[in-house]
Amino acid sequence: MPEKNDVLIGRKPAMNYVLACITLFHGGANEINVKARGRAISHAVDVVEIVRRRFLPDVKVKNIDVGTEQMPPNEERSTPTNVSTIEITLGK
Repeated sequence: MPEKNDVLIGRKPAMNYVLACITLFHGGANEINVKARGRAISHAVDVVEIVRRRFLPDVKVKNIDVGTEQMPPNEERSTPTNVSTIEITLGK
């Protein structure tokens, strides 16, 4: 379950997630977590770089966690599949 200061990256345009990050920081958050899985990982990196370079230059990357989640089998695939994950923590 996502926390209050988590931004989960999906298929929307990058600027939607950039706005979410900026809104959290202006709302008083000292740290936010940008999370993504699979193909959205590069999208998450883009969002973090846009936030840092264009809008909030005082924000720093505090931590980057990478990992793997195992997705259970479903109708399309008969075996479990591994999906890469990333969590980037931004802080003031």
